[in-house]
Amino acid sequence: MNTRTVRLAGYGIGLILALALPRILYPVLALDILLWGLFAISVDLLLGFVGLLSFGHAMFWGLGGYAAGYLTKSIALDYPFAALVGAGAAVLLAVPTGYLAIRSTGIYFAMVTLAFAQMVFYVVNEARPITGGENGLQGISRTFLGSAIQDATAFYYAALPLILFGYWLAYRIVHSPFGHVLVAIRDNEARAQALGYPTGRYKLLAFVLSAFLSGLAGGLYSLGHGFAALELVHWSTSGTAVVMTILGGIGTLWGSILGAAIFLLLRDWLSTFTDAWGVVTGTIFIVIVLGFRRGIWGTLLHSLHRRRGSAGEITTLTEPAITTVDGAEPRPREGEEGAPVSPATRA
Repeated sequence: MNTRTVRLAGYGIGLILALALPRILYPVLALDILLWGLFAISVDLLLGFVGLLSFGHAMFWGLGGYAAGYLTKSIALDYPFAALVGAGAAVLLAVPTGYLAIRSTGIYFAMVTLAFAQMVFYVVNEARPITGGENGLQGISRTFLGSAIQDATAFYYAALPLILFGYWLAYRIVHSPFGHVLVAIRDNEARAQALGYPTGRYKLLAFVLSAFLSGLAGGLYSLGHGFAALELVHWSTSGTAVVMTILGGIGTLWGSILGAAIFLLLRDWLSTFTDAWGVVTGTIFIVIVLGFRRGIWGTLLHSLHRRRGSAGEITTLTEPAITTVDGAEPRPREGEEGAPVSPATRA
């Protein structure tokens, strides 16, 4: 069985599971898993494929939620358009913030995005006539063609096409020539610049696309719950998405959905027994991270790779190969035997 067949079979199983999920769990939790999974995928798009850790993605998730909620509450805009407008609002915010943030790297990039997120948190908290401040935006309706969607299961299936569109878009980004260049930038930005790629533009576009996915997920989240709380733009929300990405496996894309499912299911189950569920889940996460260095999904793929003994298969399943950018043969990464030394390293 070749890789393409395995991949198609996996997508088929995933689609069947998505359709059956509200029958297995209660619909609100099922919707949360898919939406937090999309949010974590947007974080992984930057962290796993560009090498940029963002602690400010809650501003896009929250802005999408508030924008979608405000439009449906004020002018009764249909939920698909409200969610897309929320994603568009996140894009408008991402352009200036990303333009400034990508000028830094590493921990400095993380701190700059966190600073922007805290500014957005302050603005949302102070704009009480629009956002409701600490009370949040309540009474958000969800309508389509003039009809209200009251049932949680019905809204789950109504939102599912938009969620799958977000997953498909993330997949296309990663497996396109654009995505291959992003991986090249992640591995060695100086070398990518030497090849003629405007790395700043690529990173900015990746930042904006990641914000679009976050805003889309946030818009659907507020519509699904019927309110937009101040917690949507809190810095801890960004940290939760990063934890989900690490749990599933950085750079695996689909591992983010698995990380979101594990996090939310553990939180939902443990909260019925204790108010200190965060302590228990934190301990479990430490054990998982120590036991699965590549994340759960990444470790599973690596084990399958070793069992099959196929040298190139793991790359095709987890991240785009750099070699397809220009059709050249694989080049060893910097630090490996036979790898060229970049100007930055030489200096």
